[in-house]
Amino acid sequence: MTRIEAVLYLKGRPITRKDLSEITNTDINSINESIKDLKNKYSNPNSAIVLNEVNNSFCLELKSSLNDFVEDLLPSDLKTSELRTLATIAIKKKILQSDLILLRGSGAYEHIKELLEKKFIVKRKQKDGRSFWLSLSEKFFQTFAVSDEYLSNIGSGINKQQ
Repeated sequence: MTRIEAVLYLKGRPITRKDLSEITNTDINSINESIKDLKNKYSNPNSAIVLNEVNNSFCLELKSSLNDFVEDLLPSDLKTSELRTLATIAIKKKILQSDLILLRGSGAYEHIKELLEKKFIVKRKQKDGRSFWLSLSEKFFQTFAVSDEYLSNIGSGINKQQ
């Protein structure tokens, strides 16, 4: 269930059971059980997150009743999808653009462009390949007030759960 939840969060868009199965290398019955468990988990009225089903695809989203509240909390006019892409880069610390696109989908190309323009990330050419390395900029650390050590702890915790 944790891996399904992580995929739904990182993708930031509706995903089919089949795609969840392929991404997590899990059978459809386990996917169905995990979705059922996640529906129960996020049915709590005190949760800020909701599991939505759209055209037989699933996604994790902030409850719409909180949209006005969080609007002022998003720094530098970043959209939620851009923040999720940035969070993925932050957790990985350094990621190939091609791997990020696999995780976040083709919409991440536009997110990368925005994040580069706003100077939250840096992009460097890969030595032996055609992709680019993406990593966090100094502005990221200043804006979000998180340490590199804190991100390392988050990243190692996520890798242990996988």
